[in-house]
Amino acid sequence: MSVKNTNQITTVLFGGAAGDGIKEAGISLGKLFCKAGQEVFISSDYPSLIRGGHNFCRVSFAPEKVANDRSELDIAVAFNEETAKLHQGELKKAGILILDGDKKNAGKIFYLPMSELVKKAGAPSMIMRTAVALGALCYYFFCPLKDLEKIFTAAFKDKAAKNILLARQGFKHAAENNWPALKIPVSKKSAKRLIDGNQAFAEGFVDAGLEAYIAYPMTPATSILHFLASNKSKFNIRVVQPENEIAAATMALGAAYAGKRTAVGTSGGGFALMQEAFSLAGITEIPFVAAISQRPGPATGVPTGTAQADLAMLKNAGHGEFPLVVLAPGDADESYEAGREALNLAWQFQIPVLVLLDKHLSESIVTADFKNNKKIIKGNVLTKVNKPSRPAGRESKEYKRYQFSASGISPLAFPGTKNAAVKVNSYEHDEFGIMTEDKALVKKMVGKRFKKMPLIAREVKKYQPLKIYGDKRAPNAVIFWGSTKGAVLEAVKIISQPIKAIQVFCLEPFPSAALARELRQAKKIIAVEGNVTGQLAALIREKTGIEIKHKILQYDSKPFNPMELAKKLNKLL
Repeated sequence: MSVKNTNQITTVLFGGAAGDGIKEAGISLGKLFCKAGQEVFISSDYPSLIRGGHNFCRVSFAPEKVANDRSELDIAVAFNEETAKLHQGELKKAGILILDGDKKNAGKIFYLPMSELVKKAGAPSMIMRTAVALGALCYYFFCPLKDLEKIFTAAFKDKAAKNILLARQGFKHAAENNWPALKIPVSKKSAKRLIDGNQAFAEGFVDAGLEAYIAYPMTPATSILHFLASNKSKFNIRVVQPENEIAAATMALGAAYAGKRTAVGTSGGGFALMQEAFSLAGITEIPFVAAISQRPGPATGVPTGTAQADLAMLKNAGHGEFPLVVLAPGDADESYEAGREALNLAWQFQIPVLVLLDKHLSESIVTADFKNNKKIIKGNVLTKVNKPSRPAGRESKEYKRYQFSASGISPLAFPGTKNAAVKVNSYEHDEFGIMTEDKALVKKMVGKRFKKMPLIAREVKKYQPLKIYGDKRAPNAVIFWGSTKGAVLEAVKIISQPIKAIQVFCLEPFPSAALARELRQAKKIIAVEGNVTGQLAALIREKTGIEIKHKILQYDSKPFNPMELAKKLNKLL
């Protein structure tokens, strides 16, 4: 029985235990839909276990952009009983549940003898049950089996033959047992690639001239380290895993001092250890970039969950006062942009730059729109320094690492540059980098650093620090930051009233004037955040004086569900 699929979002869930190949199954299905020209969003949920526990992966797709996955399921593929119990209630009215077994189909339940077929094929592992399921789904969605076979060949190489055999058997079983079939429209658009937020971010680093990435593994930032390490020869970069986060931060500072474009990556707990090095970057004016992918805290918290609870820490990072930039991308395209511009901003202005990601953004896999484009801003770097001289009665012409200037940006030379003694330390200093406690000079040097702020604010305006979606003339507004973007944009499509959706992309310097103009026009303002205290709302009050009374806050370690968010927005409107 064949029915025509509508333009709505279709969602398939794979569920089982850690080690069942759940995420890889989701990625393979996503590639299949991507090949058909569909827009795809893949999310995964897993505990902090190597084996066991409950893992699931959701694949949502549609002909048009899918900004967030949906929890309302068209199909749930259960590799164990726990998945069936937990997710059967999420099925749509016409949804189906696929179970492992050779029984007669009953209502919404369709049986697929995955384990039996794997044993008969002499496959080495039950993880290959996913191949049977994917073959059956090829039948269900009218997808060419040869496309799946190509995906297996590319992914599994020498193990592809068994997977292909099992996929064909899954397809055959579905056909012979009168499974329903839902034909997805094949788009004429060229297939896009699938990419997660961390990889997009890492590619942004590379296109900004990254030379060394230094990180200690910490979920959910670890895949940046894995991706760059796997491709270090291709990108011609160094990748280092030191003993801890303190070492990572100080090594990055040392390498940047020596002239190498470096970056680090961690989560909130790891960045807590980097705070002293971060302040050192502030006073030495050494370019420093850190990606912080958030997870629930405090302390170890929920290592594999998502949260937006580190904004307050990051916007006030380090001790003392110094210029910095904090960016908060909301999707993979913005992650690429943030990675590239973070490195360039750090070198252009000789400042530390932080980028706030989170587990949902870092690990969700989507069809990418961005095109890789190299952009390297070297900043005020000196490749040559003239021989110093001291004319009679005049100031020395020696190289001044912290030379006063109208912009606050000093000429940057590296150790080994002829005729330049490059002196830096953690003390306040004079123009040569020599320690000072002279109050007039201390004040002047602090002022020098803060002269950069107007220039930084002008530069970040090029990257749309504030983005407006939805109905720009609507009387009410919803405001958000980071990965809540996807859920908000999907919710805005389905709520009962028009609403303006405002995303804050740059958290420091804060776009106070532009945001105040947008918010003062709104009758009702609703903040949507993944924390318990409404940290963006508090920042808006601090920067603009505008108090946001209506908040939708989620702090259960899970990302927002667009349908549930839409209901909450409707209730407030």
